[in-house]
Amino acid sequence: MTDVERTEVRVPTEDGAADAYLARPADGAPRPAVLCLTDAFGVRPTVREAADRVARAGFTVLVPNLFHRRGPAPVVELPGFIDAEARGELFRRLRPALRELTPERATADAGAYLRWLAALPEAADGPVALAGYCMGAGLALRAAGAFPDRVAAVAGFHGGRLATDDPHSPHLAAPRITAEVYLGHADGDPSLPPEQIERLEKALTDAGVRHRCEVYPGAVHGFTQSDTASYDEAADERHWAALLDLLDRAF
Repeated sequence: MTDVERTEVRVPTEDGAADAYLARPADGAPRPAVLCLTDAFGVRPTVREAADRVARAGFTVLVPNLFHRRGPAPVVELPGFIDAEARGELFRRLRPALRELTPERATADAGAYLRWLAALPEAADGPVALAGYCMGAGLALRAAGAFPDRVAAVAGFHGGRLATDDPHSPHLAAPRITAEVYLGHADGDPSLPPEQIERLEKALTDAGVRHRCEVYPGAVHGFTQSDTASYDEAADERHWAALLDLLDRAF
């Protein structure tokens, strides 16, 4: 098993420095980079553990605080376990941060994270992979379209609102994406109904994007997040198999 070196870092952006978690194999050798874009609850112990798992597989992993404009992560106090009751209250408190992270700001931030990784000695030369969860899945698709020469692979899990009528809907980035894309959807996710899945699939297919979209039967939105009531162990292990398989193909 590969030893992991863990560091808290700060990444310069147009709106100040973003605090971030960096995990990488402890040997210090340059490894392919993975930029992880989290759910709304952000960087926390379970997310750091997941980043460590990817690092142990041989990658350099950066997990930025997407709400850095509001201060260091976590931007709201999180319970050790997020049940349905806590979830609603947390989203009420996170709403200002969610509104503040506009598509334009999120894309500018993604560019800053990618530039920082390009200059990192522990990150191998060449393009990176993006792994997005919940809202991070949409951010990853937009980033892949905005920076096609920097992104080799995109993995998104239980993403919501990926193919809406909004002019910034993530599916509209498809014509500019050159990366391979894997998307694992939650079954019966109200934030991604069947008509959006169909629209997203059509957009990727029409754009000639190498992709695979799968619906995980019985899984609900947030199925990879082990510190929430949405967690589904079987679906989570399926997600790990798909993610690591994509990373192995990309690099």
